[in-house]
Amino acid sequence: MSKLTRRTILKSGTAAAGTLLLPRFAIAQGDNRPSVTIAVQKVTNANVLDVLREQSNVGERVFFSSIWEGLISKNWRGSLEAVPGLATEWRRIDDQTVEVKLRQGVKFHNGDELTAEDVVFSFSRERMFGETEAKSRSTIQAFEKIPTPRPGKELPPDVPAVARRIWPDLVRVDAVDKYTVRFYNATPDVTIEGRLSRYGSDIMNRRAWDESASYLDWARKPVTTGPYRVVELKPDVSLTLEAHDEYWGGRPPLKRIRFLEVPEVASRINGLLSGEYQFACDIPPDQIAGIEKNAAFEVQGGTILNHRLTVFDKNHAQLANPLVRRAFTHAIDRQAIVDSLWAGRTRVPKGLQWEFYGDMFNADWNVPAYDPKLAQDLLKQANYKGDPIPYRLLNNYYTNQVATAQVLVEMWKSVGLNVQIETKENWSQIMERAPTRAVRDWSNSAAFNDPVSSLVAQHGPNGQQQQIGEWTNAELNTLSEFLETSTDRAARKKAFRRMLEIAEREDPAYTVLHQNATFTAKPKSIKWKASPAFAMDFRAGNFEA
Repeated sequence: MSKLTRRTILKSGTAAAGTLLLPRFAIAQGDNRPSVTIAVQKVTNANVLDVLREQSNVGERVFFSSIWEGLISKNWRGSLEAVPGLATEWRRIDDQTVEVKLRQGVKFHNGDELTAEDVVFSFSRERMFGETEAKSRSTIQAFEKIPTPRPGKELPPDVPAVARRIWPDLVRVDAVDKYTVRFYNATPDVTIEGRLSRYGSDIMNRRAWDESASYLDWARKPVTTGPYRVVELKPDVSLTLEAHDEYWGGRPPLKRIRFLEVPEVASRINGLLSGEYQFACDIPPDQIAGIEKNAAFEVQGGTILNHRLTVFDKNHAQLANPLVRRAFTHAIDRQAIVDSLWAGRTRVPKGLQWEFYGDMFNADWNVPAYDPKLAQDLLKQANYKGDPIPYRLLNNYYTNQVATAQVLVEMWKSVGLNVQIETKENWSQIMERAPTRAVRDWSNSAAFNDPVSSLVAQHGPNGQQQQIGEWTNAELNTLSEFLETSTDRAARKKAFRRMLEIAEREDPAYTVLHQNATFTAKPKSIKWKASPAFAMDFRAGNFEA
């Protein structure tokens, strides 16, 4: 990765002095609203705009709250608490059923009004679940049989897999009337409202799906209700959006938004300083002071509801013994990483959980202690002989990813672990099982305020880690089922704690490194507030130049 020195930053700022206080906005003919370019490390991973395929940090940035919206939304300018979105209210019918009242007068990008028909379709077999069934069955009528899709309209297999990860026991969604729908679960579930608010439970226009020639045509230009509509997705290059002036939340303040893929940090910063870009995302903490030396610029951001992890494949010969994986976890000085690479701008959290879990949060839990002597003893007990263990990562997909990996390898080396970095080009190569998958980088987000949104969703029986065959644990899977179906909050908290013990200490599936943080640089002349998330909010009231 190219690294900017303070001198480089100041030199660039001086060279662009004529443009610093007045960013060069593009003004559309006949429209006095500006257009902005946002330099990002990556636009999409899957090169589509389907929320059920692009379940990623980069997807959250370009989707919310620009394109996609759910029935229950988040307060993107607050603390991410649940707020009305495309629904104005919701109520519990019983432990398995939630009724939702739709906001009337909402317009899709094609001019259609949002109705219950669109919501029912958004959660249908044809769009979401394919042939998959709810994990548990009940007397509730099952979903309709999926219609035979026309060629090219078949769902990619990862779509129903993700859908069932989000909604393991949803069996039916009914339209009560034009603006009312009911969600029926096969089992009791205290988290239905949270699932409605999470990334992936977003609403699409049925007519646009029906009229699209293929799944790919639709997925690269979905018709939704957000404040901006898709103009063009250029895979691996850019995404261009334009204002949806009939947006129910008020006229968008920008005419156009262009997310431009600029992998190198130095290029993102130089483009910002020269006025080529109005925003530069994923700024490493060690670059913040240099940017802000120029009084015309500022960097916003901080910790978000996402933790950085390393993840283990216990099928690898050297990782089959949990003692070796435990040694990995105790060899890491997490606070040193936070202090040296993040300038103290993030923190070491209490395992894979967040305080916004409320009464489900285990305040007395901690990540495995930094204890090199214990790590060495565990390796000796495991009879580890120094065989190489590969560690897969991408080139700074995550902020400070390469630097963190290099530090980790040295920490592991100091206790006797022979870990070798393998840099990959994309996520497919990271996840590929053959021939040497062992340790890899990842992150986990909390999609809503309950542990099923993270620990169960990503590491439970429907989670990606188990679906790709990296790791499984029978007791944790049983507890996952309990956590998803029990209404006894005290018993659920006890089960969650036991799951943490299994996944983080006894039979490590992963180890948490630190809470993630994201930083965005911009001119001070732009009045805009960053969200406590990867998402960038450009709705009415959050942009002024």
